[in-house]
Amino acid sequence: MMAYHGGYLCDHAYPGEAGGTGRRVQLTLPAAAQAVRLARRATRDALAAWQLGLLEETAVLLVSELVTNAVRHARDTGTVTLELRSAGTWVRVEVQDADPQWPQPRNPAGCDESGFGFVLVDSLAGQWGVRQTPAGKVVWAVLDADEEPGEGPRPAGARRRP
Repeated sequence: MMAYHGGYLCDHAYPGEAGGTGRRVQLTLPAAAQAVRLARRATRDALAAWQLGLLEETAVLLVSELVTNAVRHARDTGTVTLELRSAGTWVRVEVQDADPQWPQPRNPAGCDESGFGFVLVDSLAGQWGVRQTPAGKVVWAVLDADEEPGEGPRPAGARRRP
């Protein structure tokens, strides 16, 4: 069952990946600067409602980085979609845009002003990756309150640190 709550498309009873019930929030945002602020607020609201406040700071930082990258690199595509899913102690963040070009993570030098986004994502998320969609791509990250940041198991196709 889908419903709009506070401007967010919510489905609070989908089957979770582990076979249980989970929660989901989806938000379509303009590919513009205000998208990041709206995405952070939706993330805070969802995690509070799901009683996952322990993950809030890290999830908001991940959402900020992923939505900022999507807006910066897919500005001409019109919209960016944020989807948050949760079951138990984990949260999956997905940011979709219509740019088919995959992100190119790099190792920035100490004085660089940009390029640190995926360094942060890789150090904070238990898992993260990219998948192609018919409309472009999705960059995703998973956090689990029961794991240390960056130490979660990585499924096939997930990004691995060297």
